[in-house]
Amino acid sequence: MTIAALTIQERFHHSEPGCAWRLSTTLLRNVPFGERPIRFVCIGTDRSTGDSYGPLTGTALFEQAGFPFPLIGTLEQPLHALNLEQKLNPGRKSDQVFTVAIDACLGKPAHIGQIIVEDRPLKPGRAVGKTLPPVGDLSIKGVVNAAVGDGHEALRNTRLHLPFMMSRLTARAILLAWHRHESKSVQDAGHDRHD
Repeated sequence: MTIAALTIQERFHHSEPGCAWRLSTTLLRNVPFGERPIRFVCIGTDRSTGDSYGPLTGTALFEQAGFPFPLIGTLEQPLHALNLEQKLNPGRKSDQVFTVAIDACLGKPAHIGQIIVEDRPLKPGRAVGKTLPPVGDLSIKGVVNAAVGDGHEALRNTRLHLPFMMSRLTARAILLAWHRHESKSVQDAGHDRHD
């Protein structure tokens, strides 16, 4: 099965009813569950409230018993600008491993609270003027504040409530996508037995 590429980025507001289901549908269509090794890379730091979306999401996934995928980046062991290249070693990227990269970002005021899925790598550190290697085959970005003025200041002055709520919803959607894939596999196996 070929994974259909997104033609445009897809956006979901974390507070909209049904957001977790719709986000899980996009992930189910674009993450090759059961076809390739998959890892989740959650970028950010707990030293800045706005930049905590990634490690909060990683922690929420890590706390799920039986989460079956390798996971890098949690509140306890964050993945950030100072250790990103060491922990990921992007120069040795394996074509076999499909990487879903998760990070906070800044955007237009009207987009605050949106979760954006794109079929391309994300560029960590861009909001604060850092140049780091691109990460991921698929990116999930959470717009935590407006891109006005100093990016560091905007991330530091973000209320924790927003990235916390967005991270919980993102983790729920990832788990839902995985469980939906597993359910479909079981149903398909059942149909095969009856043929």
